[in-house]
Amino acid sequence: MSLRPQIRFAPFSTPTEGCVILLAGDGGAFSDRAREGDPDGVLDRATAEAKFKGKLAAKLDLLLPSGTNYSRIVAIGIGPADKRQEHDFIRIGGAAYAALRAGQAATAVLDAPDGPCSVEEVMRFAMGFFLRSYSFDTYKTKKKPDEDEKADTPVELTVQCADPDAAEAAWKGYRGVAEGVLAAREVVDLPANVLGPVEFAEKAQKLSEQGVEIEILGWDEMEALGMGALLGVSQGSERPPRLVVMRWNGGADGEKPIAFIGKGVVFDTGGISIKPAGGMEDMKGDMGGAAAVYGLMHALSARKAKANVVGVIGLVENMPDGKAQRPGDIVTSMSGQTIEVINTDAEGRLVLGDALHYVRDRFDPAFMIDLATLTGAVIIALGNDHAGLFSNDDSLAERLAQAGRATNEKVWRLPLGEAYDKLIDSKNADMKNTGGRQAGSITAAQFLKRFVGETPWAHIDVAGTAMGSPKNEISSGWASGFGVRLLDRLVRDHYEKHEG
Repeated sequence: MSLRPQIRFAPFSTPTEGCVILLAGDGGAFSDRAREGDPDGVLDRATAEAKFKGKLAAKLDLLLPSGTNYSRIVAIGIGPADKRQEHDFIRIGGAAYAALRAGQAATAVLDAPDGPCSVEEVMRFAMGFFLRSYSFDTYKTKKKPDEDEKADTPVELTVQCADPDAAEAAWKGYRGVAEGVLAAREVVDLPANVLGPVEFAEKAQKLSEQGVEIEILGWDEMEALGMGALLGVSQGSERPPRLVVMRWNGGADGEKPIAFIGKGVVFDTGGISIKPAGGMEDMKGDMGGAAAVYGLMHALSARKAKANVVGVIGLVENMPDGKAQRPGDIVTSMSGQTIEVINTDAEGRLVLGDALHYVRDRFDPAFMIDLATLTGAVIIALGNDHAGLFSNDDSLAERLAQAGRATNEKVWRLPLGEAYDKLIDSKNADMKNTGGRQAGSITAAQFLKRFVGETPWAHIDVAGTAMGSPKNEISSGWASGFGVRLLDRLVRDHYEKHEG
C-alpha cells in the first residue's frame, strides 16, 4: 500500500513558496487571506480564463504561476456555503490529495470566502486527504514509467487553520477512524491465498495492542457450542474456521455493550452450488462485512471511544470439496433451530445466524448490527449508492439512516414482514436458507431475524457498497471500507458517554 501522508497543523501565515492549496467558493471567489500570496491577481485572471466556478471538489491547477514564488497553486472548489453538506469537506480533502504527487510537500490554507474553516471542517478535510492516499499496490513489483525517486516518500501536508492546537488534539481520533477505514479496505483487497480465516484472525489479534480484548474460537470450540450452521459452510475447506470476539470496554462498568457482527467468507466459490467462473475472483471480497467490523473496532479503540462494544466476525471459506455440505443437507444451528440447505451459495446467512445467536446469548447486548456482502439482489434493488438496511427497531434504523446521511455512507431501509418470512419455511426443517429469486435480499434478512429474538437489531447488506463501488474523491480503488465511518458516527452520536 502507498505510504500514509504526514499531516501537521499550523496557524495562518502567507506561504512563501512551494505548492499551495486554496479554497474557492461559489463563482470562484477566494478569501482575502488566500490572495495574500498573489499580489498580481493571477488567481482572478486564471479563474476567469478557465471559467472556474468553485464547484464542489472541482480543481484549478496553476503551474509556476507568474507574479508569485509558488511552484504551484491548486484551487479546490467548495461550492456555495448555503448548500454545503457535512461530508463535503471529506470530498474536498480527497480532491486535494489527488492533485499531488508522491513525495510532494504542500500547504493548504483552509480559509473560505465565508470565513475560516471550523475545527470539524479541518478534520474532515484532513480525513479525506488521508483516505484518498490508499492504493492497493502491495504486489506490484515494477514502478510506472512516470514514477520518480520520490515514489517511496509520503506526501507532506501543512494545514493552516484558525485553531491549530485544537486541530492537532482532535486529529488523533479522526486519524484513528481513517486508519480503520484503510484497514477494512486492505483485508478486502488482499487475495484469498494470502488472507484466509487464520490470517484474518491474526490481524484482528493485533488490535490487542490498542486495548481491545481478543478471543479466537476454532473448530473444536465452535463445535462444542453447537454452531452447526457456520461449521457446515466451512467443512468443505482445508482452511479451518475462526470466530473472533473483539471487546472494547470504554464505557461504564456493568453497562450493556452494543454489538457488531460481520460475515467473513474469505472466499466464496458457492460450494457445491458453484458460481459461474466470470467474476468469481471478486469473491475474495465476500468478507466485506467482517472487514467493516474489524475496521470499526480499530477506529473505536484508536480514538478511545467511551462505550462498551463487542465486535464478532465469523471467518470461513466456502469450497466445493468432497467433504462440503450438499443441497438438501439439514444442519442444526447453535440456537437449536434446524436449517435445510437449499443452496450452498446462500452461505453467509448460515455463518451470521450462529454468530448472532452467540452474541445475543453470551453478551445480552443493547442492540446488534450485522454487516454482510449477503445478496446480489440488493445491487439490483439499490445499485452501488446505498446499502440495504433491515431492522426490527424503528429508532435504531432511523439513527443508522441519520449517520448515513452525515457520512455519505448511505443506507436505504427495505421491508420485513410475515409474508416474506413464510418464503423461508421448509417442509423438512424449521427453515430453509433461501426463499428463491424473488425478494432475495428481504428473505435473507428474514432468515437472520429468526436468530435475534427480541434484541433490537439491524442488518446492513453491503454487497453493492463494500467492493466494486464507484470511484470517488476519497476512494480510488476496489475496496471502499464502507461501514466503518457509518458505524463510528452512530456510536459517537448516540451511544457514547461524552463529558460536559
